[in-house]
Amino acid sequence: MSPDPAIIERTGWLRAELARHEHAYYVLDAPTIPDAEYDRLYRELEDIETTWPELASPDSPTRRVGGKPLAQFRAVRHRVPMLSIRTETDTEESGAFAFDARVRRELGFDESDPAVEYAAELKFDGLAMSLRYEHGVLVQAATRGDGETGEDVTANVRTVRAIPLRLPGDAPPVLEVRGEIYMRRDDFDTLNASQMAAGEKVFVNPRNAAAGSIRQLDPGIAARRPLRFFAYGLGEVDGWDLPATHAGVLDALAAHGLPVCEHRAVLVGAAGLAQFHTRMGALRASLAFDIDGVVYKVNALALQRQLGFVTREPRWAVAHKYPAQEAVTRLRGIEVQVGRTGAVTPVARLEPIFVGGVTVTNATLHNQDEIDRKDVRIGDWVVVRRAGDVIPEIVGPVVDRREHDLPRFDLLASLPLRDGLPACPVCGSHVVRGEDEAVARCTGGLYCPAQRKQALLHFAGRRAMDIEGLGDKLVEQLVDAAIVKTPVDIYRLGILALANLERMGEKSAQNLLAAIDSSRNTTLSRFIFALGIRNVGEATARDLALHFGSLDAVMAADADRLQQVPDVGPVVAKCIVDFFAEAHNREVIEQLRAAGVRWEEGAPAPIAAGAHAGKTFVLTGTLPTMTRDEAKALIESHGGKVAGSVSKKTDYVVAGADAGSKLAKAESLGIDIIDEAGLLALLDRGD
Repeated sequence: MSPDPAIIERTGWLRAELARHEHAYYVLDAPTIPDAEYDRLYRELEDIETTWPELASPDSPTRRVGGKPLAQFRAVRHRVPMLSIRTETDTEESGAFAFDARVRRELGFDESDPAVEYAAELKFDGLAMSLRYEHGVLVQAATRGDGETGEDVTANVRTVRAIPLRLPGDAPPVLEVRGEIYMRRDDFDTLNASQMAAGEKVFVNPRNAAAGSIRQLDPGIAARRPLRFFAYGLGEVDGWDLPATHAGVLDALAAHGLPVCEHRAVLVGAAGLAQFHTRMGALRASLAFDIDGVVYKVNALALQRQLGFVTREPRWAVAHKYPAQEAVTRLRGIEVQVGRTGAVTPVARLEPIFVGGVTVTNATLHNQDEIDRKDVRIGDWVVVRRAGDVIPEIVGPVVDRREHDLPRFDLLASLPLRDGLPACPVCGSHVVRGEDEAVARCTGGLYCPAQRKQALLHFAGRRAMDIEGLGDKLVEQLVDAAIVKTPVDIYRLGILALANLERMGEKSAQNLLAAIDSSRNTTLSRFIFALGIRNVGEATARDLALHFGSLDAVMAADADRLQQVPDVGPVVAKCIVDFFAEAHNREVIEQLRAAGVRWEEGAPAPIAAGAHAGKTFVLTGTLPTMTRDEAKALIESHGGKVAGSVSKKTDYVVAGADAGSKLAKAESLGIDIIDEAGLLALLDRGD
């Protein structure tokens, strides 16, 4: 039996009425009816949809309760990329003036031109989200991901009552809304209290709680989490007459029933931006939710289009952060950790302290020089700083509270000994600290478990052994499953071990094994580079292969002989000597040879000689038509060398858009600076 027209009409009214009350409660913070009355209307709609399933609709408020758990999130390619915006690290008012100056310069404005109009908003500390509405109905929600591809989290986002499942009024065929999923502080405290009472894990901060809720595979769990949403921009739009300004866009989104934060303003010039930054900073502690800065955007959309983008960031927007938050606690101890690159880093163990929205128990001390410079000692009261998601750090000791003469901490002396020398606490290889280096490092690069994943990724990289298909996720699986421990284990992999890995399969496994087999035939320079020796890049690896002609000769060379190689100084020479002095590393190399990795011994063919043979170039910024790799290949084909940093030995700096500190250093040293056109002309002339 079909429902009669009165039931159909009542169903539509109930949906609209419940949506109106949800908007008033979750968006406007102004409830219009008691909870009991809302529950009565909700149950009536639920009963109708149960009796007449054909009246069920994806935009019904009853669909917010969740659904069956998902196996995994589906990948979603954003039709309009979800790009990040630049962060202004100057937390003072001068940061606003710097952004305004950049905008005016890019627009070609001088002092006679009028002040630029901006839209200013809060920078929410949540999870970026894209909501796709088609003909007014929410059809898809996706995370930012890498900006190009995100995850489909529609089932979870439907449970967020602040987000309309259907836009009221006339909606365009396509309206993609960009915004932030967040959790209010009071809701976060209530959630953690209930989690603790249930014996479940508590969350460290509202942002993690919001992100974790959205990425639950069970929408039922997400439905029980108190999530909110603020809209702040657009993705793909079809059939909608865009307002002329960003502020107009936000007003239009609010008119469509989407939650838009009230703390926003249209301002003129840098002074207006600076005042907004100061005003919101004073308001920050009293807000119901966390922010870590404000966002400025050029208001006129026409000017935004004129300014465009640099790399993956818009020139017309910036996030202006606030100063880091700080607190004082006791330093109970200092331990050392070995990082993915072999860096031996001191880590402070603290009395727990709540700072920057989380309880902090550890903080970085960076290196021995920082410990000495700050004069931090175990037992001190110390100032701890945490900004956003940055690892907490110790600013310095509160010397006035130092109770007696505490001993200074010596990182190398705190390490275990091997043959009377400091050794890695993870693998036992020697730990060295270069004369001009701040960081102490483990020398067991091919062997140390702490460096395993990074060493394998570098070894398999395109410029090293070039093993196509052996990327981050696969290396992570292989290492975590203890299938691969050193690079030689790559050449021992079999079809069964690979095919059983997640998202692999037999075909992919066969392709990877073919790539591994192909990589056995390489060049000496590639193999040297693949070893991951500290400070030995592609150019140095090539020079070593050219100079010595065989790996055995490189391994046998002392520091004096190594320094006869062009551009190999005492620091690089010591890194090479230290690496080959480790028996662990030599053993892995011999095992790789036994596994069939081979290269042609004897001096390789020299780089094509030309007028630029021996000339050193440094690339900085974004070139208009060439990638950095293309420019590097072009320079090397003409006999030049590309270095990573500027020094007195640099002959030319090739500068593109948004060149950074390398350009400034080149100017200070009086080095010739050319652009892409100048590079092409230089190479073409051969002068």
